Amino acid sequence: MSKPMARGDEGSLTVELVVVTPVLVVLALAMVVFGRVSQSRQEVVEASRAGAQAAAVLPNAGSAQWGAAVDAAVGISDQSRSCAHPRVAADVSHFHPGGYVTVTVVCHVELSDFAFPGMPGSTTVQASATAPIDPYRSVG
Repeated sequence: MSKPMARGDEGSLTVELVVVTPVLVVLALAMVVFGRVSQSRQEVVEASRAGAQAAAVLPNAGSAQWGAAVDAAVGISDQSRSCAHPRVAADVSHFHPGGYVTVTVVCHVELSDFAFPGMPGSTTVQASATAPIDPYRSVG
């Protein structure tokens, strides 16, 4: 009696690599993209909070708008890809004792260096923060 021939699996590793490698590359790129968007979102939230807090302690609405823009821009100015062209808007329409200041920061996140099918070239993140104005202080 002769032994039956065992069926070899030569070449199966190559097939597995050909199938799995593109999936792993896409997953790795997706993780990097989500990380960049998440970092940008965190920077925008922190910048809007800093701008609102700075504006709430300034003496008048004009200086509050300027202070909000400066403080918010400082928080995100050193980031090149994660937050390009930040826009800061301060709502000082309720700038009076007991009122509040709202600062909105909008940021354009570049994703074009991770170009693969289905991935947008860029996205926009936005955050707003509101800070109260002390009701017992004088506003000029």
